[in-house]
Amino acid sequence: MSGLRLSREHEQLRRTVARFARAEVAPVIGGYYERQEFPRKLVADMGRMGLFGLPFGEEFGGMGGDLLALCLAVEELARVDSSVAATLSAAVTLGALPIHRFGTPEQKRRWLPPLCAGEALAGFGLTEPGGGTDAAAARTTARLENGSWVIDGSKSFITNSGTEITSLVTVTAVTGPGSGHGPEISTVIVPAGTPGFTVAPAYSKVGWCASDTHDLSFTDCRVPADHLLGERGLGLAQFMTVLDESRIAVSALATGLAQGCVDESLRWATDRTAFGHPLAHHQSIQFKLATMETRAHTARLAYRAAAEAMLRGDSFMKEAAMAKLVSAEAAMANARDATQIFGGYGVMNDTPVARFYRDAKILEIGEGTTEVQQMIIARHLGLA
Repeated sequence: MSGLRLSREHEQLRRTVARFARAEVAPVIGGYYERQEFPRKLVADMGRMGLFGLPFGEEFGGMGGDLLALCLAVEELARVDSSVAATLSAAVTLGALPIHRFGTPEQKRRWLPPLCAGEALAGFGLTEPGGGTDAAAARTTARLENGSWVIDGSKSFITNSGTEITSLVTVTAVTGPGSGHGPEISTVIVPAGTPGFTVAPAYSKVGWCASDTHDLSFTDCRVPADHLLGERGLGLAQFMTVLDESRIAVSALATGLAQGCVDESLRWATDRTAFGHPLAHHQSIQFKLATMETRAHTARLAYRAAAEAMLRGDSFMKEAAMAKLVSAEAAMANARDATQIFGGYGVMNDTPVARFYRDAKILEIGEGTTEVQQMIIARHLGLA
């Protein structure tokens, strides 16, 4: 793949997911969204398609693909709906990837096959109520006691953490005093249903209303010592590595939303008549659509460039941050312009662009805020 040119396999995947999104997701997602209901059937369908195992090896039930394959699937889903796209993106990059990247052979054998099949989901327990973007300010603790990790603390905004098929959450916790650079932070696997692990009721959210998001709390929650994920003391570093890759997938999601705004607005402007002509006849609408298409195109180039760098084995932290920055801003701007083109209908919740508008803002916050991306880019320019 170079720029926008895809391999035959990648293009075939993209078209398959696009057909699924239009035929299966688009007709029903509005109902799930307004009911704030997790789309269990759609998730099962995506599991049967192999989407949850796209970047993982066949030995774990995966498809043997790569990060770009996942990004293409996420983008096409997000052209129709962000909740479904976010469920897939988080399930793979935040849920399964830490196990795949840092797990022991036994942990991989136990947890990865159902995650790759979409039969189970995993959460990524990093953010805390008092920390937000400051992930290093963790207050959740885990201490070794009689062969078990004993976890106490809480996590916020955790995706895929409370569904009926959630199998585990990986949790960052302070496991020791550390050095002068801060406490020792490690990652522990906490299976769903473990005594002392409580999932709060789902949030009432502005957007992503059909995705699953909860607060989590841990009170004297005990898991075996072998549930440590990766190396003790490297939990935060491990999660930051995962976030770099996850940002590329979220950039694909934002690109999909931005392109979905173009799709819907173009259809509306062609069909809708005002002052005796289709809206598309008016130059002001044409210019809006031209700018929207340019934003989506630029965002696509940015996330694919970041994916290319990652797949080559090059450093890609800056590229991922730039892709996240550009695509999130494109999604937000296109959602605003699409709502304007739709006029009064654009603020009716039963229209796709209303959902796009509600879904866009989180893209400038989740997976690192816009300001965090700017900090990363500035650091790579030698400014910090």
